[in-house]
Amino acid sequence: MNRKDNAMRAIMTLAVALAATTAAPAFANAETCDSAPAKLRAIAATSDATAAKKAERNIALGEALCEARNRSEAVKKFNLAAKSLGTDIAAVMSPTASANVQ
Repeated sequence: MNRKDNAMRAIMTLAVALAATTAAPAFANAETCDSAPAKLRAIAATSDATAAKKAERNIALGEALCEARNRSEAVKKFNLAAKSLGTDIAAVMSPTASANVQ
């Protein structure tokens, strides 16, 4: 291998490592299952009816997944709910998040 190949391999390794750490459900823990539904419902209460209905469906699915101890899939549903409300689960779960996140 030459220098160019080594440099490309290092860049690709770094890119894959970064993608893996950011794509993994960082919030897949009990706290998410405990607090995400209420936070998402608070945001949904200030959203239009169509977005709120879509969000509520995903929130309910997320809660069911939490009860089944499938937190990583629950986070995906909570994130879908958040996206339908114009935000994402990371913003919702941040300590500075408010009910007006959109």
